[in-house]
Amino acid sequence: MRDFRSDRVKAIPPSGIRKFFDIAQEMEDIISLGVGEPDYDTPWNVREAAIRSIEQGQTAYTSNSGLPELRSLISRYLFDRFGTDYSPKNEIMITTGASEALDIAIRSVVNPGDEVLVAEPAYIAYTSGVMLSGGIPVHVPCLEKDGFRLTPDSLMEKITPKSKVLLCNFPNNPSGGVMSRADYKAISDIIVDHDLLLISDEIYNELTYEGEPASAASVEGLRERTITINGFSKAFSMTGWRVGYLCAPEEICSAALKIHQYVMLSAPTGAQYAAIEALKNSWDSCKAMVNEYHVRRNLFVNSVNRAGLPCHMPKGAFYAFPSVKDTGLSDEVFAERLLKEHHVAVVPGSVFGPSGEGHLRCSYAVSRDDLLTAVARIEEFIGKL
Repeated sequence: MRDFRSDRVKAIPPSGIRKFFDIAQEMEDIISLGVGEPDYDTPWNVREAAIRSIEQGQTAYTSNSGLPELRSLISRYLFDRFGTDYSPKNEIMITTGASEALDIAIRSVVNPGDEVLVAEPAYIAYTSGVMLSGGIPVHVPCLEKDGFRLTPDSLMEKITPKSKVLLCNFPNNPSGGVMSRADYKAISDIIVDHDLLLISDEIYNELTYEGEPASAASVEGLRERTITINGFSKAFSMTGWRVGYLCAPEEICSAALKIHQYVMLSAPTGAQYAAIEALKNSWDSCKAMVNEYHVRRNLFVNSVNRAGLPCHMPKGAFYAFPSVKDTGLSDEVFAERLLKEHHVAVVPGSVFGPSGEGHLRCSYAVSRDDLLTAVARIEEFIGKL
């Protein structure tokens, strides 16, 4: 019997993250620093809003674009927070998580053979998403010496006549690197001069610890050529609710909506009502969570540095990205031995692209006690090398 799988699917490598989770699930006494979601429950008032919507029978499809009230609240939030002005009528659509927003953003603008510049290290879905669209991913390195920011020089080196899209994620998963408004301004002329479209995944924007969070579309000249992706998973600890949003100029937003109409129809209705409540009344919960992550960030990074793994201070998200280059082990071997011998699960940086090689992604979205225990085990492991 012939192999019925498509060539594009066969070309996508299996998840490097999943490999370590599969091993960890078969072990006991594991401390996992591999998690990619907040360790907080969704705020109770948000859960109540979803329950209330179900009790009131608000269980039918919404419009393809999502509830008008939710789109209006998102429009107001983006304007008040970043100064970006998106029309809730035809430039904002609600998606089933930021993951769907990313998928349809890529598919709505990428033709087979188009080159997509991916700022990396990058979340593993970016490269695979480009490949599924028929595009060609081109890695643009963001280096530790630059705070894992995207610099004009790195971007210019990778641009070719086939370059069409720049895809980036800041604050960054896995490095915690952050782009300020000045950093976006520094690359804006390159984006405009080379007629690129920017897809900016800003899902971690509210988890910014130093300075104000920045949105690429707020920079002069970028709004009309930027697709902004965001959602509720990280800021409001709503990962399982699957509510995200895509913002773009009308022509691009309507193109993405075509795909959304056929593959998803609309985001979960009860979850949209929950998102409305989150934007209205849950910012105190968000700020309290971010303040705690700020404390954990300092605790973990300072501790892992003392343990012997050099680690830059991440300015956003909830990941630290220590280097294991001085240990003589590759990041994958280090992570596998750390898991099997000392029961600490981390993710090798190399799964996020060449710029991640020699690093580990460690999430500090776990308790302070677990962080300190994990560091003690890491220090013990280093001492045995």
